[in-house]
Amino acid sequence: MTGSKADLGYVLAARSVPQVVFLLAGGVWADRLPRHHVMVGSNLASGASQAALAGLLLTGSAHFGELIALAAVNGTSSAFFFPASIGIIPQTVPAPILQSANALLRLGLNASWIGGAALGGIVVAASSPGWAIAADAGTFFVAAALVAAMHLPPGLRLQGSSFIAELGQGWREFRSRSWLWAIVLQFSFVNAATTGSRDVLGPAVAKAQLGGPASWGAVLAADAIGLVCGGLAMLRLRPRRILLTATFGIFLLPLTPLALAFPLSLPAVIGAAFLAGVGTEIFGVLWDTTVQQEIPGEKLSRVSSYDALGSFVLIPVGLSAVGAISALVGTRTTFFGAAALIVAATALVLLIRDVRTLERR
Repeated sequence: MTGSKADLGYVLAARSVPQVVFLLAGGVWADRLPRHHVMVGSNLASGASQAALAGLLLTGSAHFGELIALAAVNGTSSAFFFPASIGIIPQTVPAPILQSANALLRLGLNASWIGGAALGGIVVAASSPGWAIAADAGTFFVAAALVAAMHLPPGLRLQGSSFIAELGQGWREFRSRSWLWAIVLQFSFVNAATTGSRDVLGPAVAKAQLGGPASWGAVLAADAIGLVCGGLAMLRLRPRRILLTATFGIFLLPLTPLALAFPLSLPAVIGAAFLAGVGTEIFGVLWDTTVQQEIPGEKLSRVSSYDALGSFVLIPVGLSAVGAISALVGTRTTFFGAAALIVAATALVLLIRDVRTLERR
């Protein structure tokens, strides 16, 4: 609509801000209600917001303010989905196979991203963004129907407990573990650097120098294939020091901004995205397993909401600021800075003893 990298960042930030603001509320309600009911409601709201956006784009009546508003609705609904989706896993499988369950769950998620990223790029290039977003809206409604078929008990709630008291219980559980808050603090910077450089500057570099939307779709698909390969590996690998192994996986993330900085050839960027995906998934499976192993089930969604809040809080800053930063210092320097920030934050977290020594039970 405007051709502006900064405007793209503002729309993405408009989704991220309410996602951060409402995460704690999402965690409390996911511990109170049957978690699959929270997920269904979130899917319906997300599908409605995307359907409205698709309608505006396809009729040619969309304005920048409407994109901002609908992105905010989508971000709010996702704030309730995430804590519920994390807390629901230990309710469905026994503890000894949590890692396998997490790996399988994330494999399904990431496998859908492979086709989605590639198909999205092709649809946008061949037709319009409106049709791609219309298809996206449909997937939320299908997801709501599938999750609604689950049967789970309601969350545990102390008699007479208030919303504030439940938040406080989750906070005490969160702050009592040094490995937990240290890695969440690490990811507040890692996620801001990664999403800002990839989601705002990446498409602009692809459009200018790598061949356009279809090429960027191939890069995103390579990242998703890496996620799948990492998940397949974690079906079998059982590292004893699970957080140490998870943290080493994050050192692969800077490869993507480094490849885009020059930029390298499209095959090289695709290769970097693949390796970053592998590292991301190694971390993701082991992190989910660690949290589920260490946190009591009745507090898991609330602790996960604090985890997500800390991890996501700087993403709007990264998304909204990266366009201005790149205009000031240059796109290449901005990519280099993002890579350096990821490496520094990850190296510092290894100073925490529990990160180096916490073991699988």
